[in-house]
Amino acid sequence: MASPPDRGGRGVTSESFGALAGLRVVELGQLLAGPFCGQLLGDMGAEVIKVEPPGKGDPMRVWGQGEEKVQWEVIARNKRSVTCNLRVSEGQALARKLILSADVMIENFKPGTLEKWGLAPDDLLKEKPSLIIARMSGYGQYGPYSDRAGFGGIGEAMGGWRYIVGEPDRPPARMGISIGDTLCATYGCMGVLAALHHREKTGDGQVIDTALYEAVLQVMEGLVPEYDYNGFIRERSGSILPGIAPSNVYSCKDGPFMIGANNDAIFARLAQAMGRPELAEDERYATHLARGAHQTELDDLINDWTAGLTMDEVDALMIEYSIPAGRVYTARDMLADPHFAAREAIVEVETQTHGKVKMQNAFPKFSKTPSAIRRPAPATPGQDNAAVYGEVLGIDGTELDRMAVEGVV
Repeated sequence: MASPPDRGGRGVTSESFGALAGLRVVELGQLLAGPFCGQLLGDMGAEVIKVEPPGKGDPMRVWGQGEEKVQWEVIARNKRSVTCNLRVSEGQALARKLILSADVMIENFKPGTLEKWGLAPDDLLKEKPSLIIARMSGYGQYGPYSDRAGFGGIGEAMGGWRYIVGEPDRPPARMGISIGDTLCATYGCMGVLAALHHREKTGDGQVIDTALYEAVLQVMEGLVPEYDYNGFIRERSGSILPGIAPSNVYSCKDGPFMIGANNDAIFARLAQAMGRPELAEDERYATHLARGAHQTELDDLINDWTAGLTMDEVDALMIEYSIPAGRVYTARDMLADPHFAAREAIVEVETQTHGKVKMQNAFPKFSKTPSAIRRPAPATPGQDNAAVYGEVLGIDGTELDRMAVEGVV
């Protein structure tokens, strides 16, 4: 087993490192897509200044499950919070100065909103040609649907995700997380990184236009060409992928267990682990196509076997015979798992509001420029007004007090 590399990421550190150290990002927008893009960039070392509306701030502060809402602690980590009223002219002028001090601006407002506020990307680029602007929206910045309101779930539906998720005899289901928003944000982050490479070569910034439905569409594998070429429409198939067998969740005495043996050689090893080596020679199961044609009966056969064993017993056999398999984890399982611990996949962060909170670490892992959680999420909207507006824009405390009284910040 390879030894772990020397890396950061052990909770909060004040050190300034990461692949994007020295990069300043101004994050406009709220809820998920824009803020998750900011989280990704911040985890990789960027200085992220989050602009929130005065008062309650980003609605994400009170989102999440459980009695205490702690999702904010993840999505707002590695950020400093300033408040700015983008609906008044002085606030728009203030935001403009802040944006022009940055390398990157990210936003996820409805198309046309920035332009209405006097923050049109074309105008910003005239003042600062090296600026990179990442825009995330439901349908993109142009097209017949561009002025429609769009949330992640709508993008998942339009992009093809929702239709194929769930049981075949029930309505389309959702994944359980806001995958449309986070996919859009991830592609927005990828766009920023590519634009930074282009800027390094040319000095030019640019606008990145990422649509929720297109981010979902990108991960739809062969869904479109399968219909275009074969007239085939993918349907909901529950826990299986039709024709790919065996690859399913099976029932053990004490819980569900995932096994993926949809390869001739691996299936032969599974047959041995089951004490049924003859299955690998059975014409119903010997080949990929044959297993796909007899998928239901094969799953039933495997489930009858696992039902007589505990998860530990099945797990031991899967490891012995080198078969891809594993438990279906909850957060409780993750916190107890030695592999998560060894790779520091989950770290404990001392937050300003909730004390110590465990959360997913910064990914991916870099050997030279480790990502890290350098600062906890800001506890209150605008808690960094004095520091950011003072350091970055040179605005003194008296002027900030005036703007606060007048509702600008």
